[in-house]
Amino acid sequence: MTGSRDCELVAFGCSRPLIVLTNDDGVTSPGLSALKAALDPLGDVRIVAPDQNRSGAARSITMHAPLWVEEVPLLDGSIAYSTDGTPVDCVRMAALGLLDRAPDLIVSGINLGENLGDDITYSGTVAAAFEGIMLDIPAIAMSAQGYHPGYDLSVPARFARRLVALVLEKGFPAKTVLTVNVPDRRWEDLRGTRLTTLGRRIYGDKVEHRATSGNRRQYHIYNDDLGFHHAPGTDFEAVSEGYVSVTPLHFDLMSHDALDRLRSWEGALGGDNPEAGAPGAAALEGPDQGGQA
Repeated sequence: MTGSRDCELVAFGCSRPLIVLTNDDGVTSPGLSALKAALDPLGDVRIVAPDQNRSGAARSITMHAPLWVEEVPLLDGSIAYSTDGTPVDCVRMAALGLLDRAPDLIVSGINLGENLGDDITYSGTVAAAFEGIMLDIPAIAMSAQGYHPGYDLSVPARFARRLVALVLEKGFPAKTVLTVNVPDRRWEDLRGTRLTTLGRRIYGDKVEHRATSGNRRQYHIYNDDLGFHHAPGTDFEAVSEGYVSVTPLHFDLMSHDALDRLRSWEGALGGDNPEAGAPGAAALEGPDQGGQA
């Protein structure tokens, strides 16, 4: 059966797929090491990651400067590629020629902290995964909720291995990112997995003036006073109740409903010829305020 809700699955034909790992916490992040150890049995795993923490980088890219890459030895004896670029830069480099072949799968994480609801629009972890699907490469973003010293990263790593093994077997939804948030629980205490929608974050940010130096003022905006709207079926609800949240995302930014509603504006704006039906300059500027031409 076909229909508007059908979703093509991308198949993995290679017995040893190339799995590229990246993150926004930097190449030395313990989340990256835990993820590599978990996924090594499933394919050829390579790391291309920022040389420092790039949290909150979102979809920023490096445009007017060269990118430096350094080969960094890892504890397991393998080599990671560390770059002074952003998470998105890392994925683009991996896909466009840095490696000996194109990646079959991008896995971004394990992020040291959750990426839930509206948080994903700021997240470098999720942005790296989005860059994967922009380049027609299936992608997963992994995040560990409530990260703290002593956090057992083997839990989200173990789930990542289960998920990646499943998608390699069954295929991956085309043009889709799976963003995964694992609650801070022991493996045996996880209540299960839920397929979820994005929830809505409540931010407690405010602008605070902290210092003045001559004509310059220092302000702080962000703080840790975060909440969320309680709604059934969301990623927030799932994680708060002890479930792993898996949320499928796509990159279609078009508001098709708004496009249909705004069709009636085309005539007033001039349609294909802006000079034909568009209001004149005087109309755009409004009525004459001075009473004179």
